[in-house]
Amino acid sequence: MPSVSHSLSADLRSLPRFALVSEALNKSYGRGKQRFEAVRDVSLKIAPGEVLAFLGPNGAGKTTTIKMIAGLIRPDAGKVEIAGKDPHRNPQALQGVGAVLEGNRNLYWRLTPLENLEYFGVLRQMPRKLAKSRGMDLLKTFGLVERRNVAVQKLSRGMQQKIAIAVALIHQPHLLLLDEPTLGLDVEAGETVKQLVRQVAESGCAILLTTHQLSVAESLSDRVAIIREGRIITEQPTQALIRQFSKDAGYYIEIEGRLDTSRREAIASLGATVGDSYISYYPEAAASDSDKRLASATLYKILSILDPLPIVEIRQERANLTDIFLQLVKQ
Repeated sequence: MPSVSHSLSADLRSLPRFALVSEALNKSYGRGKQRFEAVRDVSLKIAPGEVLAFLGPNGAGKTTTIKMIAGLIRPDAGKVEIAGKDPHRNPQALQGVGAVLEGNRNLYWRLTPLENLEYFGVLRQMPRKLAKSRGMDLLKTFGLVERRNVAVQKLSRGMQQKIAIAVALIHQPHLLLLDEPTLGLDVEAGETVKQLVRQVAESGCAILLTTHQLSVAESLSDRVAIIREGRIITEQPTQALIRQFSKDAGYYIEIEGRLDTSRREAIASLGATVGDSYISYYPEAAASDSDKRLASATLYKILSILDPLPIVEIRQERANLTDIFLQLVKQ
């Protein structure tokens, strides 16, 4: 896929440090005993080019938070800034936001891809000629030039999703709100869309990603924020979060054939669990660098004992974002 940077990037040198800043957002509904706190003290920051996965169970406060960020509802307290502008005080701030809603709801299905891009560009106060030109650039980038005059409703689900992303980017936003980007797509289309999302981020656009497909969030996000009952319960770099919950991770080794008795006994003496053709090694949680070195040394001893047997697979059994999410929201 061609680079998207020339089609998407505004002058990034003029951007503030953060494309999105929300500070201590609060929102309640109802009165008295019927009062319900939907969002409590939610603060988020996203830098240009960063993907933040905003995750939570249904009813946790994600939608309310996003509506406040998008200027659709006013917070009871707290503030929002998009590229340094408050969308609740300055409607021009919303010119810096693009959105892709689940189900391609930001498209007109009877219009062609080019007509959609031109229409939404003009709606964003772009001159028609510029909207058409930039729309063609995006269609080239997304590999859809040959489909530019075909009604959207006649295109595949994957093509529709690519067009939806293109429409959200027509005005070169600083912040992209991305909801369920790969839902309902086949494997190939899903991978294509994920590659596209990465390139959009690399162009300098900040992305706030919401999805219930946590494997997608794990593969795309730089950071994760998890909300539960209206509060952020964790926010940190994705890989740091995974490492935190992988302290007791083990190793699985599978060989061809069966292990002989001498190798089984030697490996078992190192603290591993030994089967006929596999070994599971779970070192104790490494509290220090010396503990980590000791665990690594033991793993290499196991591999030395196995030499020269053919190895089918070696993998680290580490935590994934799905397991971490379920553990955190159930606490």
